[in-house]
Amino acid sequence: MSLDRKVGFIDGLKYQGGSPMWAWMMHRVTGLAIIVFVGLHVVASFFMQQTGNDIATAINIVYEHWAFQILVSFVVIFHALNGLRVALLDLRPQFQNYQREALWLQWLVFLPVYGLTVFVLVRNALVGG
Repeated sequence: MSLDRKVGFIDGLKYQGGSPMWAWMMHRVTGLAIIVFVGLHVVASFFMQQTGNDIATAINIVYEHWAFQILVSFVVIFHALNGLRVALLDLRPQFQNYQREALWLQWLVFLPVYGLTVFVLVRNALVGG
């Protein structure tokens, strides 16, 4: 028995799951980004110490740029707060009924923390500190 669905490719890509599923996907993407960042950081540090390689220097220059630090800050703060939200919702099964409210609370915490981080990074970039 086969499935006979007349759904086109574009219609199949349209997402209708809502904000908790977007948070789930972003949690996976930010987790992978953290793994890649830490892995590249370790490799660049190794080559910098052992060989003084120009590639390691270039990677470190990218890491030290304020725009990249803003991106990394977003990834780390979002991943940490979303993980905390998921852990709190997993503590008690009845909390699962309040996924959207917990997501709004997560964003209410995220925005000022991330905003302050961006402010400090941009201020330090402009002042040269």
